[in-house]
Amino acid sequence: MRCLLVGNYGVGNLGDEALREYFLQRFPDVEWQVLSAHPAPGEFARLPGGLRSFVGSDWLRTLKALKRADAVVFGGGSLFTDIESPYACFLWWVHAAMAKCYNKPIVLAFQGVGPFKTTIGEWFARRVLKNAAFTSVRDHDSYQLVKSWKLNTEVVQTFDPVFSLISAKKLTRNPQNVFIVIPRRNSGNSLQNALKNMLEQKKFDALTILLLQGDDPQEQEVSKIMQHNTSLPTRIVSVKSLETLIAGVGQAAHVLTERFHGGIAALALGVPLTVISQGEGDKLSQLQPYAEGKKSPHDLHALVAQGESALRKALVQLDKTR
Repeated sequence: MRCLLVGNYGVGNLGDEALREYFLQRFPDVEWQVLSAHPAPGEFARLPGGLRSFVGSDWLRTLKALKRADAVVFGGGSLFTDIESPYACFLWWVHAAMAKCYNKPIVLAFQGVGPFKTTIGEWFARRVLKNAAFTSVRDHDSYQLVKSWKLNTEVVQTFDPVFSLISAKKLTRNPQNVFIVIPRRNSGNSLQNALKNMLEQKKFDALTILLLQGDDPQEQEVSKIMQHNTSLPTRIVSVKSLETLIAGVGQAAHVLTERFHGGIAALALGVPLTVISQGEGDKLSQLQPYAEGKKSPHDLHALVAQGESALRKALVQLDKTR
């Protein structure tokens, strides 16, 4: 079976690249054709979402790949939210709309849906989900939101599969008295204040700032401000692989994160965790009960397995009907 794999790949965000790795590793029987913002050899360009992206002809190869594909899989992440911009919802709707034009089944796997600040952002998301042959979501809030839309297809609640990808690596943790902070490019006072308060409450030997999108100048600037505001010996590490993230988090006495996959790594490795949500309904808040010990991270393995099994069955069924 040949599938187009659509996600926020190629933008230098480790979490998205880890999701890409998950699908390639765990579904080797599928012939994946990856769509990327910056395609590597063997990958395809994303479809254009604006006038500037029409320049060039790389996306014409993508249309040919779409025509040959048996299905289009939106692979993980919070693609359908306008918390940063409605443009994201529009961009993924473009891909779904083209899939429908070519009569290709749409599969939404391990998605975070919402929150929405705009009517147009929610409209684009609802249109995509309405046309999906299969949908699984990675958190309870997404599940409740999608169920409230009363779509015709079943919705499976699961969890982000990067959790199982980290657990499966079984790397040895090397704990030290190091405080780990994982910011975002737009991290503000909430994260800075949390860092200050935690350093006042407990003594650490060092501070390490892990950048999951380390090539981004804004994320670099945020990390430099943090480094300037502490007297602890501080390292800034640009994380380029899942192994580097695991090694960094694995040495931590505590992790403070504003990134979802930083929190997942801490939960998978059993590291004490504090999460800072960007706003109401942010998917990072879904990790809070696990960070506080109100829920066991062991339950997340079952949720991932449930989602993986459901996706595998859906792909087999689509393969039979093509």
